[in-house]
Amino acid sequence: MTRRVQCRCCHGRPGEYPPMKKGIASMRNTLALATLIAVSMTVSGSCQLTIAQCRDKARQHYPLIGQSNVLGQLEHYTISNANRAYLPQVTLSGRASYQSDVTEISLPIPGVKGFTGSKDQYQAVAEVSQTIWDGGATRSQKKIARASSAVEQQRLEVDLYALNERVNQVFFGILLLAEQLNQNQTLQDELQTNNARVSAYIKNGVANQADLDAVKVEQLNAQQRRIELAATQRAYLAMLSALIGESVSESSQLTRPEVQTPADADRTIKRPELQFFDAQISLYDSRRSALLASNLPRIGAFFQGAYGRPGLNMLNNDFSPYWIGGVRASWSLGNLYTQKANVTKLRLNMKSAELQRETFLLNTTLKVTQQDIDIDKYRELIESDDDIIVLRTSIKKSAEAKVENGTMSVSDLLREINAENLAMQTRSLHQIQLLVSQYALVNTTNNQRTGL
Repeated sequence: MTRRVQCRCCHGRPGEYPPMKKGIASMRNTLALATLIAVSMTVSGSCQLTIAQCRDKARQHYPLIGQSNVLGQLEHYTISNANRAYLPQVTLSGRASYQSDVTEISLPIPGVKGFTGSKDQYQAVAEVSQTIWDGGATRSQKKIARASSAVEQQRLEVDLYALNERVNQVFFGILLLAEQLNQNQTLQDELQTNNARVSAYIKNGVANQADLDAVKVEQLNAQQRRIELAATQRAYLAMLSALIGESVSESSQLTRPEVQTPADADRTIKRPELQFFDAQISLYDSRRSALLASNLPRIGAFFQGAYGRPGLNMLNNDFSPYWIGGVRASWSLGNLYTQKANVTKLRLNMKSAELQRETFLLNTTLKVTQQDIDIDKYRELIESDDDIIVLRTSIKKSAEAKVENGTMSVSDLLREINAENLAMQTRSLHQIQLLVSQYALVNTTNNQRTGL
Protein backbone atom coordinates (compact mmCIF):
# COMPACT_ATOMS: atom_id res chain seq x y z
CA MET A 1 0.00 0.00 0.00
CA THR A 2 1.43 3.33 -1.06
CA ARG A 3 1.01 6.25 1.26
CA ARG A 4 -0.06 9.42 -0.49
CA VAL A 5 0.66 12.90 0.81
CA GLN A 6 0.45 16.42 -0.56
CA CYS A 7 4.06 17.29 -1.55
CA ARG A 8 5.10 19.78 -4.22
CA CYS A 9 8.88 19.41 -3.87
CA CYS A 10 9.21 15.77 -4.97
CA HIS A 11 10.14 14.63 -8.47
CA GLY A 12 7.71 11.69 -8.59
CA ARG A 13 4.02 11.77 -9.17
CA PRO A 14 2.05 14.29 -7.10
CA GLY A 15 1.21 13.00 -3.69
CA GLU A 16 3.99 10.35 -3.52
CA TYR A 17 7.32 10.26 -1.68
CA PRO A 18 10.28 10.48 -4.08
CA PRO A 19 12.26 7.28 -4.60
CA MET A 20 15.21 6.78 -2.17
CA LYS A 21 17.89 6.86 -4.94
CA LYS A 22 16.69 10.22 -6.20
CA GLY A 23 16.77 11.59 -2.64
CA ILE A 24 20.40 10.51 -2.19
CA ALA A 25 21.37 12.00 -5.57
CA SER A 26 19.72 15.26 -4.60
CA MET A 27 21.68 15.35 -1.36
CA ARG A 28 24.91 14.68 -3.25
CA ASN A 29 24.19 17.52 -5.67
CA THR A 30 23.49 19.84 -2.77
CA LEU A 31 26.75 18.92 -1.06
CA ALA A 32 28.70 19.35 -4.29
CA LEU A 33 27.16 22.77 -4.84
CA ALA A 34 27.95 23.81 -1.28
CA THR A 35 31.55 22.63 -1.69
CA LEU A 36 31.92 24.55 -4.94
CA ILE A 37 30.58 27.72 -3.32
CA ALA A 38 32.96 27.32 -0.38
CA VAL A 39 35.95 26.84 -2.71
CA SER A 40 34.91 29.85 -4.77
CA MET A 41 34.65 31.99 -1.64
CA THR A 42 38.08 30.82 -0.52
CA VAL A 43 39.66 31.64 -3.88
CA SER A 44 38.04 35.06 -4.13
CA GLY A 45 38.89 35.86 -0.52
CA SER A 46 42.53 34.97 -1.04
CA CYS A 47 43.03 37.55 -3.79
CA GLN A 48 45.01 39.88 -1.56
CA LEU A 49 48.42 41.33 -2.23
CA THR A 50 50.83 43.00 0.16
CA ILE A 51 53.64 45.24 -0.92
CA ALA A 52 56.18 42.61 0.21
CA GLN A 53 54.48 39.98 -1.95
CA CYS A 54 54.51 42.32 -4.94
CA ARG A 55 58.23 42.93 -4.47
CA ASP A 56 58.97 39.21 -4.30
CA LYS A 57 56.81 38.44 -7.33
CA ALA A 58 58.39 41.28 -9.33
CA ARG A 59 61.86 39.96 -8.51
CA GLN A 60 60.96 36.41 -9.54
CA HIS A 61 59.26 37.61 -12.73
CA TYR A 62 62.08 39.93 -13.82
CA PRO A 63 63.86 38.46 -16.88
CA LEU A 64 67.34 39.07 -15.45
CA ILE A 65 66.69 36.74 -12.50
CA GLY A 66 67.75 33.80 -14.71
CA GLN A 67 71.15 35.39 -15.17
CA SER A 68 72.10 34.46 -11.60
CA ASN A 69 72.26 30.77 -12.53
CA VAL A 70 74.23 31.59 -15.68
CA LEU A 71 76.81 33.53 -13.67
CA GLY A 72 77.14 30.65 -11.22
CA GLN A 73 77.77 28.19 -14.04
CA LEU A 74 80.34 30.49 -15.66
CA GLU A 75 82.23 30.72 -12.36
CA HIS A 76 82.13 26.94 -11.95
CA TYR A 77 83.55 26.22 -15.39
CA THR A 78 86.20 28.94 -15.15
CA ILE A 79 87.48 27.54 -11.84
CA SER A 80 87.27 24.02 -13.20
CA ASN A 81 89.48 25.01 -16.13
CA ALA A 82 91.96 26.69 -13.79
CA ASN A 83 92.21 23.52 -11.68
CA ARG A 84 93.18 21.56 -14.77
CA ALA A 85 96.46 23.45 -14.89
CA TYR A 86 97.82 20.91 -12.37
CA LEU A 87 96.75 17.91 -14.41
CA PRO A 88 99.49 16.12 -16.38
CA GLN A 89 99.93 17.66 -19.83
CA VAL A 90 100.66 15.39 -22.79
CA THR A 91 102.41 16.71 -25.90
CA LEU A 92 102.98 14.80 -29.14
CA SER A 93 105.49 16.03 -31.72
CA GLY A 94 107.31 14.71 -34.76
CA ARG A 95 110.13 15.95 -36.96
CA ALA A 96 111.81 14.97 -40.20
CA SER A 97 114.83 16.95 -41.39
CA TYR A 98 117.71 16.94 -43.85
CA GLN A 99 120.90 18.76 -43.03
CA SER A 100 123.88 19.87 -45.08
CA ASP A 101 126.51 18.35 -42.84
CA VAL A 102 126.73 15.65 -40.21
CA THR A 103 129.10 14.36 -37.60
CA GLU A 104 131.94 12.39 -39.13
CA ILE A 105 134.64 10.46 -37.30
CA SER A 106 137.71 9.20 -39.21
CA LEU A 107 140.11 6.92 -37.39
CA PRO A 108 143.66 6.39 -38.84
CA ILE A 109 143.71 2.83 -37.60
CA PRO A 110 144.02 0.03 -40.13
CA GLY A 111 140.98 -2.24 -40.16
CA VAL A 112 138.76 0.12 -38.08
CA LYS A 113 136.00 1.89 -39.88
CA GLY A 114 135.16 5.50 -39.23
CA PHE A 115 131.60 6.92 -38.61
CA THR A 116 129.47 9.23 -40.71
CA GLY A 117 125.98 10.26 -39.53
CA SER A 118 122.92 10.36 -41.77
CA LYS A 119 121.92 13.68 -43.26
CA ASP A 120 118.22 12.73 -43.05
CA GLN A 121 117.00 12.53 -39.46
CA TYR A 122 113.65 11.54 -37.93
CA GLN A 123 112.15 11.96 -34.51
CA ALA A 124 108.74 11.20 -32.87
CA VAL A 125 108.35 12.37 -29.25
CA ALA A 126 105.63 12.00 -26.61
CA GLU A 127 106.13 14.23 -23.58
CA VAL A 128 104.26 14.19 -20.27
CA SER A 129 104.77 17.26 -18.07
CA GLN A 130 103.51 18.00 -14.58
CA THR A 131 103.43 21.45 -12.99
CA ILE A 132 104.99 21.44 -9.54
CA TRP A 133 104.80 25.17 -8.78
CA ASP A 134 103.48 27.96 -11.00
CA GLY A 135 104.18 30.90 -8.71
CA GLY A 136 100.55 31.08 -7.57
CA ALA A 137 99.18 31.76 -11.07
CA THR A 138 96.45 29.10 -10.85
CA ARG A 139 95.37 30.24 -7.41
CA SER A 140 95.19 33.83 -8.67
CA GLN A 141 93.10 32.81 -11.67
CA LYS A 142 90.58 31.12 -9.39
CA LYS A 143 90.43 34.20 -7.19
CA ILE A 144 89.80 36.36 -10.25
CA ALA A 145 87.04 34.01 -11.40
CA ARG A 146 85.30 34.19 -8.01
CA ALA A 147 85.77 37.95 -7.75
CA SER A 148 84.48 38.55 -11.29
CA SER A 149 81.44 36.40 -10.60
CA ALA A 150 80.81 38.31 -7.36
CA VAL A 151 80.95 41.63 -9.23
CA GLU A 152 78.40 40.46 -11.80
CA GLN A 153 76.17 38.96 -9.13
CA GLN A 154 76.17 42.21 -7.18
CA ARG A 155 75.54 44.18 -10.37
CA LEU A 156 72.50 41.95 -10.89
CA GLU A 157 71.39 42.54 -7.30
CA VAL A 158 71.59 46.30 -7.86
CA ASP A 159 69.37 46.00 -10.95
CA LEU A 160 66.89 43.77 -9.11
CA TYR A 161 66.85 46.06 -6.09
CA ALA A 162 65.84 48.97 -8.32
CA LEU A 163 62.56 47.11 -8.87
CA ASN A 164 61.53 47.87 -5.27
CA GLU A 165 61.17 51.57 -5.95
CA ARG A 166 59.14 50.93 -9.10
CA VAL A 167 56.85 48.54 -7.23
CA ASN A 168 56.47 51.09 -4.42
CA GLN A 169 55.44 53.82 -6.84
CA VAL A 170 52.85 51.67 -8.61
CA PHE A 171 51.54 49.99 -5.45
CA PHE A 172 51.00 53.22 -3.50
CA GLY A 173 49.69 54.91 -6.65
CA ILE A 174 46.94 52.29 -6.80
CA LEU A 175 46.17 52.78 -3.10
CA LEU A 176 45.93 56.54 -3.58
CA LEU A 177 43.61 56.14 -6.57
CA ALA A 178 41.42 53.72 -4.62
CA GLU A 179 41.18 56.23 -1.78
CA GLN A 180 40.31 59.02 -4.22
CA LEU A 181 37.63 56.83 -5.78
CA ASN A 182 36.15 56.23 -2.34
CA GLN A 183 36.16 59.95 -1.65
CA ASN A 184 34.55 60.54 -5.02
CA GLN A 185 31.79 58.06 -4.20
CA THR A 186 31.22 59.81 -0.88
CA LEU A 187 30.96 63.13 -2.72
CA GLN A 188 28.48 61.69 -5.20
CA ASP A 189 26.35 60.31 -2.38
CA GLU A 190 26.46 63.70 -0.68
CA LEU A 191 25.46 65.45 -3.89
CA GLN A 192 22.63 62.98 -4.49
CA THR A 193 21.31 63.68 -1.00
CA ASN A 194 21.43 67.39 -1.68
CA ASN A 195 19.75 66.84 -5.04
CA ALA A 196 16.78 65.30 -3.26
CA ARG A 197 16.91 68.01 -0.59
CA VAL A 198 16.91 70.86 -3.13
CA SER A 199 14.09 69.18 -5.04
CA ALA A 200 12.08 69.26 -1.82
CA TYR A 201 13.05 72.90 -1.31
CA ILE A 202 11.70 73.75 -4.77
CA LYS A 203 8.34 72.23 -3.85
CA ASN A 204 8.31 74.32 -0.67
CA GLY A 205 9.34 77.47 -2.57
CA VAL A 206 12.67 77.81 -0.76
CA ALA A 207 14.82 77.07 -3.88
CA ASN A 208 14.43 77.32 -7.61
CA GLN A 209 15.39 75.27 -10.68
CA ALA A 210 18.73 77.07 -11.02
CA ASP A 211 19.74 75.76 -7.60
CA LEU A 212 18.89 72.21 -8.66
CA ASP A 213 20.80 72.66 -11.92
CA ALA A 214 23.87 73.78 -9.93
CA VAL A 215 23.70 70.54 -7.94
CA LYS A 216 23.39 68.50 -11.13
CA VAL A 217 26.43 70.24 -12.61
CA GLU A 218 28.47 69.24 -9.57
CA GLN A 219 27.17 65.68 -9.89
CA LEU A 220 28.31 65.55 -13.52
CA ASN A 221 31.70 66.97 -12.56
CA ALA A 222 32.07 64.26 -9.89
CA GLN A 223 31.11 61.57 -12.42
CA GLN A 224 33.70 62.86 -14.90
CA ARG A 225 36.32 62.89 -12.18
CA ARG A 226 35.45 59.26 -11.38
CA ILE A 227 35.91 58.28 -15.03
CA GLU A 228 39.38 59.86 -15.02
CA LEU A 229 40.36 58.19 -11.75
CA ALA A 230 39.09 54.78 -12.90
CA ALA A 231 41.04 55.01 -16.16
CA THR A 232 44.23 55.94 -14.32
CA GLN A 233 43.63 53.09 -11.87
CA ARG A 234 43.31 50.59 -14.72
CA ALA A 235 46.61 51.83 -16.15
CA TYR A 236 48.36 51.41 -12.79
CA LEU A 237 46.86 47.95 -12.34
CA ALA A 238 48.14 46.98 -15.79
CA MET A 239 51.63 48.19 -14.82
CA LEU A 240 51.56 46.20 -11.58
CA SER A 241 50.38 43.13 -13.51
CA ALA A 242 53.31 43.50 -15.90
CA LEU A 243 55.75 43.89 -13.00
CA ILE A 244 54.66 40.85 -10.98
CA GLY A 245 53.59 38.63 -13.88
CA GLU A 246 50.07 38.13 -12.53
CA SER A 247 46.75 39.62 -13.44
CA VAL A 248 45.65 42.35 -11.03
CA SER A 249 42.20 43.86 -11.50
CA GLU A 250 39.85 46.23 -9.68
CA SER A 251 38.54 43.28 -7.66
CA SER A 252 42.01 42.48 -6.32
CA GLN A 253 42.62 43.70 -2.80
CA LEU A 254 45.88 45.49 -2.14
CA THR A 255 46.61 45.40 1.57
CA ARG A 256 47.32 48.89 2.79
CA PRO A 257 50.33 48.98 5.13
CA GLU A 258 49.85 50.45 8.56
CA VAL A 259 51.29 53.87 9.32
CA GLN A 260 54.18 53.30 11.70
CA THR A 261 54.70 55.21 14.90
CA PRO A 262 58.00 57.05 15.44
CA ALA A 263 60.77 54.76 16.67
CA ASP A 264 64.46 54.82 17.38
CA ALA A 265 65.25 53.40 13.98
CA ASP A 266 68.55 52.09 12.77
CA ARG A 267 69.66 54.16 9.80
CA THR A 268 72.58 51.92 8.85
CA ILE A 269 72.80 51.73 5.06
CA LYS A 270 72.84 48.16 3.73
CA ARG A 271 72.29 48.74 0.04
CA PRO A 272 73.54 46.18 -2.54
CA GLU A 273 75.53 48.94 -4.20
CA LEU A 274 77.97 48.82 -1.30
CA GLN A 275 78.57 45.11 -1.86
CA PHE A 276 79.03 45.89 -5.54
CA PHE A 277 81.80 48.41 -4.81
CA ASP A 278 83.43 45.99 -2.36
CA ALA A 279 83.34 43.25 -5.00
CA GLN A 280 85.02 45.58 -7.49
CA ILE A 281 87.80 46.35 -5.00
CA SER A 282 88.28 42.63 -4.35
CA LEU A 283 88.48 41.97 -8.10
CA TYR A 284 91.21 44.58 -8.58
CA ASP A 285 93.14 43.09 -5.65
CA SER A 286 92.88 39.62 -7.22
CA ARG A 287 94.18 40.95 -10.51
CA ARG A 288 97.11 42.55 -8.71
CA SER A 289 97.97 39.19 -7.12
CA ALA A 290 97.76 37.51 -10.53
CA LEU A 291 100.05 40.14 -12.01
CA LEU A 292 102.69 39.54 -9.35
CA ALA A 293 102.35 35.77 -9.74
CA SER A 294 102.92 36.00 -13.50
CA ASN A 295 106.44 37.30 -12.88
CA LEU A 296 107.54 34.38 -10.68
CA PRO A 297 109.42 31.31 -11.96
CA ARG A 298 107.71 28.02 -12.90
CA ILE A 299 108.90 24.59 -11.86
CA GLY A 300 107.69 21.34 -13.35
CA ALA A 301 108.62 17.71 -14.01
CA PHE A 302 108.66 16.08 -17.43
CA PHE A 303 109.12 12.73 -19.11
CA GLN A 304 109.85 12.20 -22.83
CA GLY A 305 109.55 8.97 -24.74
CA ALA A 306 110.86 9.09 -28.30
CA TYR A 307 111.69 7.02 -31.32
CA GLY A 308 113.95 8.23 -34.10
CA ARG A 309 117.24 8.35 -35.91
CA PRO A 310 119.61 9.11 -34.39
CA GLY A 311 118.63 8.24 -30.83
CA LEU A 312 120.54 9.40 -27.82
CA ASN A 313 123.57 7.56 -29.14
CA MET A 314 124.79 9.89 -31.86
CA LEU A 315 127.17 7.24 -33.16
CA ASN A 316 124.31 4.90 -34.03
CA ASN A 317 122.67 5.45 -37.44
CA ASP A 318 119.79 3.03 -36.77
CA PHE A 319 116.28 3.89 -35.54
CA SER A 320 116.08 3.39 -31.81
CA PRO A 321 113.75 4.28 -28.89
CA TYR A 322 114.86 6.39 -25.98
CA TRP A 323 113.49 8.38 -23.01
CA ILE A 324 114.43 11.43 -20.98
CA GLY A 325 113.04 12.50 -17.59
CA GLY A 326 113.80 15.40 -15.31
CA VAL A 327 112.82 18.71 -13.74
CA ARG A 328 112.38 21.91 -15.72
CA ALA A 329 112.45 25.51 -14.45
CA SER A 330 111.56 28.65 -16.42
CA TRP A 331 111.40 32.31 -15.57
CA SER A 332 110.20 34.97 -17.98
CA LEU A 333 111.56 38.38 -17.06
CA GLY A 334 109.87 40.37 -19.83
CA ASN A 335 106.82 41.31 -17.68
CA LEU A 336 109.05 42.95 -15.09
CA TYR A 337 109.41 45.98 -17.35
CA THR A 338 105.67 46.83 -17.08
CA GLN A 339 104.90 45.38 -13.65
CA LYS A 340 105.20 48.63 -11.73
CA ALA A 341 102.96 50.56 -14.11
CA ASN A 342 100.33 47.80 -14.17
CA VAL A 343 100.28 47.53 -10.39
CA THR A 344 99.86 51.32 -10.15
CA LYS A 345 96.92 51.19 -12.57
CA LEU A 346 95.19 48.55 -10.46
CA ARG A 347 95.74 50.58 -7.30
CA LEU A 348 94.19 53.62 -9.00
CA ASN A 349 91.20 51.52 -10.03
CA MET A 350 90.79 50.37 -6.43
CA LYS A 351 91.01 53.98 -5.24
CA SER A 352 88.36 54.99 -7.79
CA ALA A 353 86.00 52.27 -6.53
CA GLU A 354 86.57 53.39 -2.93
CA LEU A 355 85.76 57.01 -3.86
CA GLN A 356 82.58 55.89 -5.64
CA ARG A 357 81.57 53.97 -2.55
CA GLU A 358 82.14 56.98 -0.29
CA THR A 359 80.20 59.22 -2.69
CA PHE A 360 77.29 56.81 -2.74
CA LEU A 361 77.24 56.66 1.06
CA LEU A 362 77.25 60.46 1.31
CA ASN A 363 74.42 60.91 -1.21
CA THR A 364 72.38 58.15 0.41
CA THR A 365 72.88 59.64 3.88
CA LEU A 366 71.65 63.02 2.61
CA LYS A 367 68.62 61.28 1.08
CA VAL A 368 67.85 59.53 4.38
CA THR A 369 67.98 62.88 6.18
CA GLN A 370 65.51 64.40 3.72
CA GLN A 371 63.18 61.41 4.01
CA ASP A 372 63.20 61.67 7.81
CA ILE A 373 62.17 65.31 7.47
CA ASP A 374 59.40 64.36 5.02
CA ILE A 375 58.05 61.72 7.41
CA ASP A 376 57.84 64.23 10.25
CA LYS A 377 56.23 66.76 7.91
CA TYR A 378 53.46 64.41 6.78
CA ARG A 379 52.71 63.36 10.36
CA GLU A 380 52.20 67.01 11.31
CA LEU A 381 50.12 67.67 8.20
CA ILE A 382 47.82 64.72 8.96
CA GLU A 383 47.19 66.07 12.46
CA SER A 384 46.22 69.42 10.93
CA ASP A 385 44.09 67.67 8.31
CA ASP A 386 42.00 66.03 11.04
CA ASP A 387 41.30 69.42 12.63
CA ILE A 388 40.47 70.95 9.25
CA ILE A 389 38.02 68.14 8.41
CA VAL A 390 36.21 68.59 11.75
CA LEU A 391 35.84 72.31 11.07
CA ARG A 392 34.81 71.81 7.44
CA THR A 393 32.15 69.28 8.46
CA SER A 394 30.80 71.69 11.04
CA ILE A 395 30.70 74.53 8.49
CA LYS A 396 28.93 72.29 5.96
CA LYS A 397 26.26 71.25 8.45
CA SER A 398 25.72 74.88 9.39
CA ALA A 399 25.39 75.75 5.69
CA GLU A 400 22.79 73.01 5.21
CA ALA A 401 20.76 74.45 8.06
CA LYS A 402 21.00 77.96 6.61
CA VAL A 403 19.89 76.76 3.19
CA GLU A 404 16.96 75.01 4.78
CA ASN A 405 16.05 78.26 6.57
CA GLY A 406 16.52 80.23 3.36
CA THR A 407 19.43 82.37 4.62
CA MET A 408 22.08 80.86 2.32
CA SER A 409 22.13 80.01 -1.35
CA VAL A 410 22.59 76.50 -2.69
CA SER A 411 25.74 77.62 -4.51
CA ASP A 412 27.32 78.56 -1.20
CA LEU A 413 26.35 75.16 0.20
CA LEU A 414 27.96 73.40 -2.75
CA ARG A 415 31.13 75.37 -2.16
CA GLU A 416 31.23 74.14 1.45
CA ILE A 417 30.56 70.55 0.36
CA ASN A 418 33.44 70.70 -2.12
CA ALA A 419 35.69 72.25 0.52
CA GLU A 420 34.95 69.38 2.93
CA ASN A 421 35.58 66.82 0.20
CA LEU A 422 38.84 68.52 -0.74
CA ALA A 423 39.97 68.44 2.89
CA MET A 424 39.26 64.70 3.02
CA GLN A 425 41.14 64.12 -0.21
CA THR A 426 44.07 66.13 1.13
CA ARG A 427 44.20 63.99 4.26
CA SER A 428 44.09 60.80 2.16
CA LEU A 429 46.90 62.16 0.00
CA HIS A 430 49.02 63.00 3.03
CA GLN A 431 48.41 59.53 4.53
CA ILE A 432 49.57 57.85 1.34
CA GLN A 433 52.52 60.24 1.10
CA LEU A 434 53.50 59.31 4.66
CA LEU A 435 53.47 55.61 3.72
CA VAL A 436 55.45 56.36 0.56
CA SER A 437 58.06 58.27 2.57
CA GLN A 438 58.36 55.52 5.18
CA TYR A 439 58.81 52.77 2.60
CA ALA A 440 61.12 54.98 0.57
CA LEU A 441 63.29 55.25 3.69
CA VAL A 442 63.37 51.46 3.99
CA ASN A 443 64.25 51.21 0.31
CA THR A 444 66.98 53.85 0.64
CA THR A 445 68.69 52.11 3.55
CA ASN A 446 67.69 48.49 2.81
CA ASN A 447 67.54 48.16 6.58
CA GLN A 448 64.41 46.56 8.04
CA ARG A 449 65.16 48.05 11.45
CA THR A 450 63.79 51.44 10.46
CA GLY A 451 60.54 51.07 12.36
CA LEU A 452 58.65 49.44 9.46
